[in-house]
Amino acid sequence: MTAIKHALQRDIFTPNDERLLSIVNVCKAGKKKRNCFLCATVTTERPVQVNVVKVKKSDKGDFYKRQTAWALRDLAVVDAKDAVKESPEFDLHFDKVYKWVASSTVEKNTFISCIWKLNQRYLRKKIDFINVSSQLLEESVPSGENQSVAGGDEEAVDEYQELNAREEQDIEIMMEGCEYAIANAEAFAEKLSRELQVLDGANIQSIMASEKQVNILMKLLDEALKEVDQIELKLSSYEEMLQSVKEQMDQISESNHLIHLSNTNNVKLLSEIEFLVNHMDLAKGHIKALQEGDLTSSRGIEACTNAADALLQCMNVALRPGHDMLHAVKQQQQRFSDLREQFARRLASHLNSVFVQQGHDQSSTLAQHSAELTLPNHHPFHRDLLRYAKLMEWLKNTDYGKYEGLTKNYMDYLSRLYEREIKDFFEVAKIKMTGTTREGKKFATLPRKESAVKQETESLHGSSGKLTGSTSSLNKLSVQSSGNRRSQSSSLLDMGNMSASDLDVADRTKFDKIFEQVLSELEPLCLAEQDFISKFFKLQQHQSTSGTATNEVEEVDGVALSRSYTSGVPQTVSSEKDMIRQMMTKIFRCIEPELNNLIALHFFFNSLYMLVKMSHHVWTAQNVDPASFLSTTLGNVLVTVKRNFDKCISNQMKQMDEVKISKKSKVGILPFVAEFEEFAALAESIFKNAERRGDLDKAYIKLIRAVFDSVEKVANESQKTPRDVVMMENFHHIFATLSRLKISCLEAEKKEAKQKYTDHLQSYVIYSLGQPLEKLNHFFEGVEARVAQGIREEEVSYQLAFNKQELRKVIKEYPGKEVKKGLDNLYKKVDKHLCEEENLLQVVWHSMQDEFIRQYKHFEGLIARCYPGSGITMEFTIQDILDYCSSIAQSH
Repeated sequence: MTAIKHALQRDIFTPNDERLLSIVNVCKAGKKKRNCFLCATVTTERPVQVNVVKVKKSDKGDFYKRQTAWALRDLAVVDAKDAVKESPEFDLHFDKVYKWVASSTVEKNTFISCIWKLNQRYLRKKIDFINVSSQLLEESVPSGENQSVAGGDEEAVDEYQELNAREEQDIEIMMEGCEYAIANAEAFAEKLSRELQVLDGANIQSIMASEKQVNILMKLLDEALKEVDQIELKLSSYEEMLQSVKEQMDQISESNHLIHLSNTNNVKLLSEIEFLVNHMDLAKGHIKALQEGDLTSSRGIEACTNAADALLQCMNVALRPGHDMLHAVKQQQQRFSDLREQFARRLASHLNSVFVQQGHDQSSTLAQHSAELTLPNHHPFHRDLLRYAKLMEWLKNTDYGKYEGLTKNYMDYLSRLYEREIKDFFEVAKIKMTGTTREGKKFATLPRKESAVKQETESLHGSSGKLTGSTSSLNKLSVQSSGNRRSQSSSLLDMGNMSASDLDVADRTKFDKIFEQVLSELEPLCLAEQDFISKFFKLQQHQSTSGTATNEVEEVDGVALSRSYTSGVPQTVSSEKDMIRQMMTKIFRCIEPELNNLIALHFFFNSLYMLVKMSHHVWTAQNVDPASFLSTTLGNVLVTVKRNFDKCISNQMKQMDEVKISKKSKVGILPFVAEFEEFAALAESIFKNAERRGDLDKAYIKLIRAVFDSVEKVANESQKTPRDVVMMENFHHIFATLSRLKISCLEAEKKEAKQKYTDHLQSYVIYSLGQPLEKLNHFFEGVEARVAQGIREEEVSYQLAFNKQELRKVIKEYPGKEVKKGLDNLYKKVDKHLCEEENLLQVVWHSMQDEFIRQYKHFEGLIARCYPGSGITMEFTIQDILDYCSSIAQSH
């Protein structure tokens, strides 16, 4: 290693003015072993710079080359891996961590020690040496500057040492006294020797004088020791004298401790007694109120409430450990339990009697409402019972069994009372809805026009024409067709009991008002009862702030019903909400069946009104409380109404499919087409601004598709009226209806109806008009055939069958008089096919006129091209055709 060190110094570091102080043979950890050397060096020039240099043997020869150098001031951490066990591994933390494995532990330790010394001498910076043995690190650095840096075999770092200030001053004084020392060194040395001898003699005399002083000091110490012995004897005697006093003081201290302990125990005992007396003593007034208090007067109820609260506080007091073992405490607790049981029994009995008494009073007023469509007001009953609300809360907290019994008795009684009231109420509603009117006939029919329907709708909706709140009136939809349509076929909307056309404006208005009044009476009744139950029985009606409520919309038969789910709400809150719902369901168990029975009495068009009405009330109830009994019940009834509505739509579609037409009369506008028009017109007025618009749109789509299919079916089966006429008239009527009503969901069907009408109008015109100039048409067909075979148009007149003479013969067969006669017969034929209701005769006749003129122009064009300069023309002109058509239309 020494040879390598000298070689490196000579070849690498001496040319760079550096001195090599320590070297270690290393390789990188965890990789293929390729040895290199780490060298600690210093520069020979000032200021001194300390480096750690990596030297590697060249691959092309035996010489070494300098690969990497790091300044020692950049070194942050030296990690020797283990301070106890010998390990060749160590890490140097420069800009990154370099992991090395030395060839031997000795070399590693020597290198780390050199690094430490260099840091202490030149840098004095904070380099962390971790996992390094303390033996490798010097405790201090000598102040002199001629110390060895790396080892004994190394030269002194600095050959010249500067004198400090004191040394310089001494030498100057000495030199001033011996100016000749510079010229005569021997004389100067002899003088120094003499002075040294004098100094030694003075030292010896000083030592001899000190010995005398020491002897004197020893004598003084002996005297001091004798004094100390005398003081110790006196202290021993004093201690014997104080021993008896100490025993007496110990006895007094022990007595004082016992007295203090007794006082502390007495104070604690007094505190416990005061606690029990203050918290477990019930006033005589409270006891008397619990035993004999008047539960009928407001003052007595208040006194009983205060006494019950005081009793509950006494029973719920948190006793300290050991209190429950005291006989007096046990007696007091038993007394409280007896008072609680006695008062709970008396309170439950009284409340049951109040329920019965209130029931008799309520039944007595029931007869007053039997002839009116109103429900009895339970507010006085609720007001009287709410005085006992705090006592019910007390009973719930102290005796849940009796509380539960009262709850069951209240539900049993109220369910019977409400069942009588609600059934009587619905009986009155049914009588008012199905009562006799207009000379004893039910729902007498009065013809009306569309303007009357519109006027009725506006009057029922109010001046604004909008549905507002629960007081908005809805129309009952009815279809009233013209007399000739009803005479041709039976109504497709007959539901088996009574035709929808049997409902006139007044009856529908009455139904709407009665149905609205039924819902308006039921809603406040249910809400008031639910609010009373939550207050009287102390149940959580709404969710607490600690919980998070989420509403989920569930669709049943196309009806969106809101369901409420609670997350994070305590179990008691959820169970109390369920209890309110169960109580309301039992008390008002007859509402849903009665509403369904009322709905079953009425028919298709009333289901439209009921769908809108029920949807509005369900929407209002769900905004108040989505999980309430009222919201759930009305939602279930809405599902029934929606099912009835869907069933009516399905029956209507089925009857469209089964319609039969007369074989002897022309078809005209089909009954179900006219009925769809009136259905859509009135439905649009009913569903204006309604919440259930989506249901109507779905029904529109189904009905219009069924109407389209049925029209095509009837057109295919028609024998008296041409298929194109049936299609043209009915689709024209459908297009006019959809254009007038502007139903957004039927825009595609409107375009389809217009296209079908246009296509079948063109088809009918071409088919009916045919070829009015038949021979002339055959002649020119032959001409076109020759041209198609390759004969030039101007050479067609040279063909024997198509010469000018033949053309003149054919033209002479169609004078103007014959043409007019043919058009007149065509007009009569079209008039027989078309119906008067749709009034398409002039439209069809104008289209035929245009088609005839088109054929005429076509013939004139062929004559001009194939017979140029012949002067051949038709015996009538386009103006003649226009005059013929106009005069024929006016004559009819």
